[in-house]
Amino acid sequence: MTMSAVSIPASPAIERLLVGFDAGHRAALARAISIVENHRDGFDVLLAALHPRLGRARRIGITGPPGAGKSTLTTALVETMRSEGLTVAVIAVDPTSPFTGGALLGDRIRMERVALDPGVYIRSMATRGSLGGLASATRETCDVLDAFGFDRILIETVGVGQSELDVARTADTSVVVLVPESGDSIQTLKAGVMEIADLFVINKSDRPGAERLRGDIELMLGMRMGDTMRGVPAHHGADLRRLSEQEQGDARRALTPARAAREAAADPHAVGGWVPPVTNTVAADGRGIPELAAAITRHFDYLQTSGALADRRRSRMRERIVEVAEDRLRRRLWGDVGTQAFIDASLPALERGEITPFAIADALLARAATVMAGQTS
Repeated sequence: MTMSAVSIPASPAIERLLVGFDAGHRAALARAISIVENHRDGFDVLLAALHPRLGRARRIGITGPPGAGKSTLTTALVETMRSEGLTVAVIAVDPTSPFTGGALLGDRIRMERVALDPGVYIRSMATRGSLGGLASATRETCDVLDAFGFDRILIETVGVGQSELDVARTADTSVVVLVPESGDSIQTLKAGVMEIADLFVINKSDRPGAERLRGDIELMLGMRMGDTMRGVPAHHGADLRRLSEQEQGDARRALTPARAAREAAADPHAVGGWVPPVTNTVAADGRGIPELAAAITRHFDYLQTSGALADRRRSRMRERIVEVAEDRLRRRLWGDVGTQAFIDASLPALERGEITPFAIADALLARAATVMAGQTS
């Protein structure tokens, strides 16, 4: 089966918007994001026009529990990237206001040090009920910013703990930010959000407990590496002096998995895979930020040389196809008058126990093809 691209003509309004967008006007960028974020008329045509330009920007997700200092860390990273001559866009995802439906906190205020920089663009977005830490249109907004020409896109999530996993499916590099007083460090390490990290940051590391937390994270990483016990003598009383130099090194790393993880993070190509490094920062005064920026660059270089970047981006495209298909199916099926009438007509038999919800659902799926084709009344 072959597919051919179908060009959907843009409305005059979208055409005018694209002219301003191509000219680099920030007002056109802001309007394009609003159209995409709210799925206004023509949003799909706009995204289609921008699609060939995607792939230049590096997307960096910054996540972690509330109070970890993500906004301060993001601001410091923006300043470092700007000092390197890079243009930076920030998507700051905040809780939804119950009154306006907009972003509740407004990160432009918290990032005032960089908000007026002409090479920086900050967009606050509301989660609008999304439980994955990101707004539902975050990926599409990233596409708009990428097409506009930004070198880096930083995505700061709302901070919802273990459910904050969408960022890993949106970013090229995911940074998990923790603080020494995150609570019981072992329980913190069990959180699902720890699994998505490409880099760990212990922010506010001038506080007590920072080194202990770093040790706990590296211990977890060392045990997760899988081969940390390779080379360990079978008998606890084995004399390491009788082993070869290579075997002694393997044994020592196996017996100290935290040390193994730290060494592997320094040279991922030597161990056959990326092991997340752990960086200490004090974002409020800039300590550790250059090292963090360097680690982010090192991770992207690793993705490129290993081929993982192409795999991640292809996976992102695949997920996007599924999302669009599911959204359109849901809208057409549940927006169809005949579908709602069919459900209402089935309820009496369901109440009498003559039919099950599963049977009704199967019947709905059977008629979905005609609904999608627009053949039902």
